[in-house]
Amino acid sequence: MGSNRGLVPITRALLSSYYDKHPFPSISDDVSTLSQQLHNLSNHLRNTSLPLLEGERLLLKEVESQPPHKIDENMWKNREQIEEIIFLLESSHWPKSLKIQSTPEDIELARLLNRLKEKCEGTLKVVESFQYKNSENVFNTVMTYMPQDFRGALIRKQRERSERNKKAEVDGLVNSGGTIGDKYALLWQQQMERRRQLAELGCARGVYKTVVKYLVGVPQVLLDFVRQINDDHGPMEEQRQRYGPPMYALTKMALNIRLFISLSWWRFEDIKLQKHQISILEKTVSIYTSELERFLDFTGEVFANSPFFVTAEEAGAIEAINNDDYKEASVPAGTTHEVSLEVESVNSYIAWDFSITQGTMSMDIGFSIEYTNSSGHKTLILPYRRYDSDQGNFCTIMAGNYKLIWDNSFSTFFKKALRYKVDCIPPVVEPEAEERRTI
Repeated sequence: MGSNRGLVPITRALLSSYYDKHPFPSISDDVSTLSQQLHNLSNHLRNTSLPLLEGERLLLKEVESQPPHKIDENMWKNREQIEEIIFLLESSHWPKSLKIQSTPEDIELARLLNRLKEKCEGTLKVVESFQYKNSENVFNTVMTYMPQDFRGALIRKQRERSERNKKAEVDGLVNSGGTIGDKYALLWQQQMERRRQLAELGCARGVYKTVVKYLVGVPQVLLDFVRQINDDHGPMEEQRQRYGPPMYALTKMALNIRLFISLSWWRFEDIKLQKHQISILEKTVSIYTSELERFLDFTGEVFANSPFFVTAEEAGAIEAINNDDYKEASVPAGTTHEVSLEVESVNSYIAWDFSITQGTMSMDIGFSIEYTNSSGHKTLILPYRRYDSDQGNFCTIMAGNYKLIWDNSFSTFFKKALRYKVDCIPPVVEPEAEERRTI
């Protein structure tokens, strides 16, 4: 079991610092140019006398909408569109006259379509491999901080069983006649279920939290990590801002390829594909597959080496640059520095993060937390201990005064330069509870 002592979950600021070292080379200008050209060709096709099919209307609406915001959802979306494109490029789904290949032009087009299908099949394997490796990397990293005894083995077996059940569910849907769209709707639903379960684990409270932490052996740093990693404004938002734009452009490109082929097949008997249209389609598929594979190759390496947990010192150093909420105090020898918080509601969270600034002779300070009720009775919440840095939080079970104390009384000569942040977060009121309270 890897040591989690002194570790905190990755922060957005530190992830930003990591990504600064790994800028993605600009995506090819051909992506937007060819996407637009193919979209224009699709507009020409749909302006004919033939009405749009229901599926084509839905696809057109998706093409003209914004791509999903999340990186992983875009991965699933691209994978879905590639499978849909491969489906259309299979000879059994060609227009009737093209299947016959009665002209030299049809024979040449058939050869091209087979080449494009092979390109898409190769890219599909790259996307599947990327998703699998990314998932395994996250799981194996998390497992290094889990107990390496029977409990860890049980967690691995439970995951394997869960994944087998999910695969069986997908296979059952496909075998019963489900469409490619149905399949990927289920796959994304399963992905969101994994995320929901992680979020619930991270938000565990009371007795359940005790069971999770001490019987199963999940360290607190993991609970904190899974709770906040996918927040809309959490660390992954930095990933979306850095690497989202090229991914969004590629998602658009895949949708335009599928829309054009779909419209062309439905109208093929009346409107034969022209050489310039075929040329644009070939270039678009070629650029799409090469740019997507380049993007996955780059981000796969970046994501695999991205830190999940960092030391409190590292987090503090980065936050010092990016966050103005921190305060600084000089704690002379033989004195203390105290912060008092008046807590009005139980189940509030008190959180702290502090470090001793570089440059002082002695790099630690005493720290403790005490509670005082309305009668003046004091209770020690966090026993005195000396730290060079610490980050933590706890859920209050009583309203009243909480005092955080940094103690330099053991030092005879040296003052301590303290940098700290303290927050008191009120309890989150569930919607149903809030509704009952206002009735």
